Amino acid sequence: MVRPIISLTDAALEQIEQLFVNRTNYPLGLRISLLTKGCSGLSWSLDIIDEATPKDELVQFGNIKVFIDSKAVLFVLGSVIDYKETELESGFIFQNPNETSKCGCGESFMV
Repeated sequence: MVRPIISLTDAALEQIEQLFVNRTNYPLGLRISLLTKGCSGLSWSLDIIDEATPKDELVQFGNIKVFIDSKAVLFVLGSVIDYKETELESGFIFQNPNETSKCGCGESFMV
C-alpha cells in the first residue's frame, strides 16, 4: 500500500469541508505550498483553489481534493495536518517529520 504524501486528521478534514461549503461556489480543492519566510526559512501556505496547476500532486480524501505544489513535496512528505480549536484560538497544526528546527514563534521551519 502506498502512503499518501500527507495525511489529514478527521478534524482537519471537517474544517476544510466547512470552509468549502461556506463559499458561494464549491471549490476544486485545497492547495498546499511552502513560502520562504520567517526566522527558519519555510512556512506552510494553504489556499482554497478553483483550478490546479499542471505540476501539482493530487491527494484525495473522500470528496476533498488536496493539491500539493510539486516543489514542496519532498519537504512535506509524511506530514500530518490537524485542526485544533480552543477557547482562545483555532487553526491548522502541522506535524512535519522532515523538520530539523522550528522558529520560536512557530511560524516557520527548516528541513
